[in-house]
Amino acid sequence: MRVLADSATEPWELTRPGHVFPLRYREGGVLVRRGHTEAAVDLCRLAGLTPTGVLVEVVNDDGTMKRAPELRAFADEHGLAMISIEDLVRHRRRVERHVVREAETRLPTSHGDFTAIGYTITVDGSEHVALVYGDPATLTDAGPVLTRVHSECLTGDVFGSSRCDCGPQLNEAMDRIVEEGRGVVIYLRGHEGRGIGLVAKLQAYQLQDGGRDTVDANLDLGLPADARHYGAATQILKDLGVSEVRLLTNNPDKVSSLEDYGVTVTERVPLTPHPNGHNLSYLLTKRDRMGHDLPDLDQPELVPADLEGAN
Repeated sequence: MRVLADSATEPWELTRPGHVFPLRYREGGVLVRRGHTEAAVDLCRLAGLTPTGVLVEVVNDDGTMKRAPELRAFADEHGLAMISIEDLVRHRRRVERHVVREAETRLPTSHGDFTAIGYTITVDGSEHVALVYGDPATLTDAGPVLTRVHSECLTGDVFGSSRCDCGPQLNEAMDRIVEEGRGVVIYLRGHEGRGIGLVAKLQAYQLQDGGRDTVDANLDLGLPADARHYGAATQILKDLGVSEVRLLTNNPDKVSSLEDYGVTVTERVPLTPHPNGHNLSYLLTKRDRMGHDLPDLDQPELVPADLEGAN
């Protein structure tokens, strides 16, 4: 294996075909593909070693593959360190810098005048925007920053769709940040349909037309219920010098995700639910199956009259 890993090795020095199956690392590592190949190479790079690893399968005496609890016992018995690929992803997003500030310009909006800062992410080429209200240079002077981390939603943010509450949440967040006098909206591209993409989201809507809820529709398509992560958001906040936020969200998981990646959330600031005849089932599913804090949806006086005859 040392000969194979040595950059000075010539092809003629190795017998082919052999008994070692070479695997190709995907550039970007576990942040792009959460595979064992990428994890092995990323660990070598973190250790300052040649980026070449060896994968082995640890098996039980009966030949079956060891699962996590058995691997934990094996590691403890032999004094080995054990991590997961998820641990490696979390570490890299916390300590590495993956954002490049590409542009900064004034952006007048119907809510107020913001500074728009454009970013690219080095590992996947994705593009994101930070809208800063107030002077970016003094943004953190008065303590934790009122912040909205908003997932891209073409249908809700641009077309004004009533099937979700994304557009109203974005508008409310911008209004409240202007009222506060300073704050940030991080607009994350690539989060359409909770990360499954625009066309897949429309396919999920089609399944919801037939009675599936927003979670089961994604799963029926063979896609995750929620494929988003907020690593880009925390990297952008750090670039802005923001380490503590008051987060505008009804989603407690977003709080824990930002804190996992190194941004302290001092307060979760709830947004106003906007139920209507087209999104009530969606909101109830977010509350009941995804843990969102959406109180009072069952109170008739808070549900618009246009619920009658919906669907």
